[in-house]
Amino acid sequence: MPDQSPLHMTKIAFGAKSWSDLAGWYENRKKIRLTTRYLPKRHEEMVGGSLYWILDHALVARSRILGFSKTDDGRWHINLEPVLVRTHPLPKRAHQGWRYLTADKAPRDLAEGEDLGDMMPASMAKELGKLGLV
Repeated sequence: MPDQSPLHMTKIAFGAKSWSDLAGWYENRKKIRLTTRYLPKRHEEMVGGSLYWILDHALVARSRILGFSKTDDGRWHINLEPVLVRTHPLPKRAHQGWRYLTADKAPRDLAEGEDLGDMMPASMAKELGKLGLV
């Protein structure tokens, strides 16, 4: 039986220089949506999945994908749940646009009460990833 897990996507948090910048995008927002030129071919598989944010060469957080909607100028909105969930940092190279991410490759969420001080810095995770150690 094929895997029924939703498909995820990754995107660079372009313009965010720190975690607080990224978190600031979500503060007091009832709606979060990104605009993209093209509708992903596998968009139906992505509803219920998550958009994982890349910051400092690591996947650091996610938001659930609620759906896609067409804009008046022919572009597409990626509608996200306005909740930012921190994940264990996972090294990820920068890329333009978005990329698909399967559930088995996605980082796990931080557990309730898990202290971020217990996590390694993203830059260290990146270097260890280059060495094949994480």
